[in-house]
Amino acid sequence: MTIPVWFITLPGVMALDLTGPAETLKLARDAFSLRYIGPDESVLMSTDMLVSRIEPLPASLPDGSLLVLPGVSDSKVWFDTPQAMAVRNWLMRMQPAIHARKITLVCVCSGALLAAKAGLMKGVSCTTHHEVIERLKAAEPAALVKENRIFVEDRGIWTSAGITAGIDLCLHLIGHLCGSQVALDVAREMVVYFRRSGEDPQLSPWLRHRNHIHPAIHRVQDLLTLQPEQEWPLEEIAARVHVSSRHLTRLFRQHLGISVRDYHEQLRLTIARQRLHSGENSERAALSAGFSSSRQLRRALQRWQE
Repeated sequence: MTIPVWFITLPGVMALDLTGPAETLKLARDAFSLRYIGPDESVLMSTDMLVSRIEPLPASLPDGSLLVLPGVSDSKVWFDTPQAMAVRNWLMRMQPAIHARKITLVCVCSGALLAAKAGLMKGVSCTTHHEVIERLKAAEPAALVKENRIFVEDRGIWTSAGITAGIDLCLHLIGHLCGSQVALDVAREMVVYFRRSGEDPQLSPWLRHRNHIHPAIHRVQDLLTLQPEQEWPLEEIAARVHVSSRHLTRLFRQHLGISVRDYHEQLRLTIARQRLHSGENSERAALSAGFSSSRQLRRALQRWQE
């Protein structure tokens, strides 16, 4: 059974806010069926490309639906139109189903602003693009706005920083709804090397470790990312990518500025921090991430905090 996904499509919609999540979900082994709805039958996106065959806003949505609200190129302009007001009023009618978690609301970028104007963000932890974060606070003073976050989930309402963060959010949703292997397959198909979590800052220092084009290093990073909890002797890693241990060490130093061991440890620390944040005790978080004990985890945390 496929999960219905409804994309609210307004004039001026940011092309990547719409097509990024849509393409990501479309690649998930036919797990989702995509529909595009809005007040107009066709609209121009931010790239001046025409989106046509848009369906009218339905009277209701099936239980279990995902409702995606992308951002627009200029929210001061495009969210102050008759079409945006029609969507706001429609969202207000959807509010009971959203708050009852019969519908999952997914706001990409400035889409959170329109949701806030519809009263959906009151008392909700949320985020948006850093350039409009203050406007989100003003639109709904009762919202619990989180700054410097890729995406945030609170009681079935998801919000994201926008642009490529919408892809990160949808990969996370695929993992949650379809399993981690499907999400990893989609990420590889899209050549998304690094899957950020919701707790990562928008300007994450992790991204610099993928800002290169060396194929052997990317293959090592893919290998370690898939199974960071596993022990990976340097000789085995080097053999997997058909280079010598010495050459691999030199490549990492040259392109990443850190050793293979340090990169692997940082991956493990990311997992451990996520486990701790989810409420696991330090011993279990350490073992899940591949550390031998909570003591070893503490030493690693101290080493990277210094």
